[in-house]
Amino acid sequence: MNDQALDTPFAFEVTAAAAGTSARRGRLVTGHGMIETPVFMPVGTVGSVKAVTFEQVWGTGARLILGNTYHLYLRPGHELVARRGGLHRFQGWDGALLTDSAGFQVFSLNDLNRITEDGVEFRSHLDGSRHFFSPELSMEIQLALGSDIIMAFDQCAAYGASRAEVDAAVKRTTRWLGRCRDVFDGRAFRDGWERVLFGIMQGGVHEDLRRRSAAEIVEMDLPGYAIGGLSVGEPVADLRAMTELSASLLPVDRPRYLMGVGFPDDILAAVDAGVDMFDCVLPTRMARTGTVLTRDGRLVVKNKAHAEDDLPLDPDCACPVCARHSRAYIRHLFQAREILGPTLATLHNLHFYQDLMAGIRLAIEEDRYPAFARAESARWTDGERDRLAEVQQRRK
Repeated sequence: MNDQALDTPFAFEVTAAAAGTSARRGRLVTGHGMIETPVFMPVGTVGSVKAVTFEQVWGTGARLILGNTYHLYLRPGHELVARRGGLHRFQGWDGALLTDSAGFQVFSLNDLNRITEDGVEFRSHLDGSRHFFSPELSMEIQLALGSDIIMAFDQCAAYGASRAEVDAAVKRTTRWLGRCRDVFDGRAFRDGWERVLFGIMQGGVHEDLRRRSAAEIVEMDLPGYAIGGLSVGEPVADLRAMTELSASLLPVDRPRYLMGVGFPDDILAAVDAGVDMFDCVLPTRMARTGTVLTRDGRLVVKNKAHAEDDLPLDPDCACPVCARHSRAYIRHLFQAREILGPTLATLHNLHFYQDLMAGIRLAIEEDRYPAFARAESARWTDGERDRLAEVQQRRK
C-alpha cells in the first residue's frame, strides 16, 4: 500500500474502446493513485469494508473505495475524523476514496425525514435525534472527510413516485447542485491532493426528465457525472434502458458513474452502454449471510447441501479463499457462527468483482468485449436459473 498522497491533479482519459458498443477502458488519476476503469468500488460504509481488513481489500486489487457521508456524520462525526487527519488516515486506507452525499440515505428514511428547499430534516436511525442536511453541509462534511471524489447532494425519488414528484426531484437536484458548486467549485487542492465534485443525474424511468437533468448538470462543466435514481426497485428492463440513455447523455471525456448497481449481468450491460464506475453493498452484504458469487451465479454456501462439499467456492476462481478452503469448511464456519466464515465469504466476493472488472478491461483492450459480455452474462444467467430451480424443488 502507498503511504502518502500525491500532489497530482485529478484527470480521466479513455485508453481503449470496444467496436460495436460504447464500452471503453480508461484511467482515473487521483491524488491517491491511478485507477483503471471500468472499476467496481467496495463500499466502506462506516469507515470499514465490513468483515475484512484494508490490507485484504488492497490485495483484491481494489484501489478506490466508497465512504458514507450520512453514517460518518452521525458516528464518529466529521469533525473528529478531520482532527484525526481525514478519513484516509483515520481508517488506514491509502488508496483513492469517493464519498456519497448522504442524499440517498436521508431520502430512504421515508417517515423519518421532511424535505424543504433548504434541505432535509431527518431523525437519526441510531437514537432518533433530529438533524438537518443541506447541500452546503454535505460539502462541508465531505471536504472534512478528505475524499478524492465528492458527490453532490441530490434528491433521489423512490421508484413508483408520481411523475410530478420525480419532476420536482430533478429540479431540486439541479438547484442543489448549484449550491454545492457555490461552496466547492468543482476542484480544490487541500492537504496535498485535489478533491473533485461529481454531479448526479436524476429522472427515474422518465426519458424526458433524464434528458433535462443531464442537460442541466452537464452545463455546469464538472469533472465527472453520476447516474442516480436507478436500482431502487424498477424492473431490470427499465434499469438497463435508462442506464443506456443516461450514459449516452453524458460527456465522453468525463467519468460516468452508475450508483448502486451490482449484479454482474447488470454491470456487463452498463459497461456496454459506456459506464466507467460502479459501487454496491451486494458483495459484502450477501457474504455476511452466507451467499457467495460465482461465475455460475449465486451459491448459498451455508446450505446443508455443502456439508461435505470439497469444491472451492468457485472452481474457476484463483483467490486465496478458493485456493485454500472448501465449501464444507466455510459452511462449518457459518454453522459454528465463527467470524472467519463471513470474512472468507466477503474476501472471495470482493475478489470476484475485481476479477470481473479486470476481465472486462482486458476484453475492451483486446476489442472482444461483445463476445466476452455475452458469454459471461449467459453463464451467470444460466447459473441463476438453475439455482432458482433447485430452491423451488427443495420447497416441494
